[in-house]
Amino acid sequence: MFGLFRTDPEAARHSGMTYLMVPLDASGVTVRGVERLDGDEGFAEVFFDDVFVADDLVLGGVNEGWGVAMATTSSERGLTLRSPGRFCAAADRLVDLWKRQAAAGEHPERIDSLRSDVAQSWMEAEAYRLATLADVTGLVNGVSQGARSSLTKIFWSELDVKLNETALRLLGPAAELIETSAGAVDGGAWMKGFEFALSGPIYAGTNEIQRNVVAERVLGLPRK
Repeated sequence: MFGLFRTDPEAARHSGMTYLMVPLDASGVTVRGVERLDGDEGFAEVFFDDVFVADDLVLGGVNEGWGVAMATTSSERGLTLRSPGRFCAAADRLVDLWKRQAAAGEHPERIDSLRSDVAQSWMEAEAYRLATLADVTGLVNGVSQGARSSLTKIFWSELDVKLNETALRLLGPAAELIETSAGAVDGGAWMKGFEFALSGPIYAGTNEIQRNVVAERVLGLPRK
């Protein structure tokens, strides 16, 4: 795992921190999984008891970890955390779900009313793919994403919620069936996807904070 550790307790707020890579199998490291709403262990508590970290596992300089962390966070929000392929695949599955539900002939009014929502989700997933290609092209040409990565994070996290929420609306009461239930559509994957998607607007910097970043650093609006 990687982390930002306070290595100079006397330093100012963003100084005196070092970015370290810590092997999880190192002596003194204890990992305790934390279950999510869907029952999977998506998070963990990590405890360190006299853990030794070698010099070659320091990223950047000692007490200079803040700059590394900011670069990591920008990349995480913009390109590395959620690939377009993930959303394009989910959008294709959503279209397939709509077709199957329509072919079943049950609740036709509900299914037909969601046609435009399904199409909108597919278009937004494709837009995300194309926008990512543009960002990668910019990086190849030496153009940094910078604060624009906050825009990307807002877009994909809210798209994830919308995709899965639309699927749940298509399924109606059947959406509540979990993977072990008889009759669960697609093994209950849409409910699990929705539960996980709810965390997207929170992790990697809440979307409220990201909107502040966009306002100040992309649009140039005053802080107050």
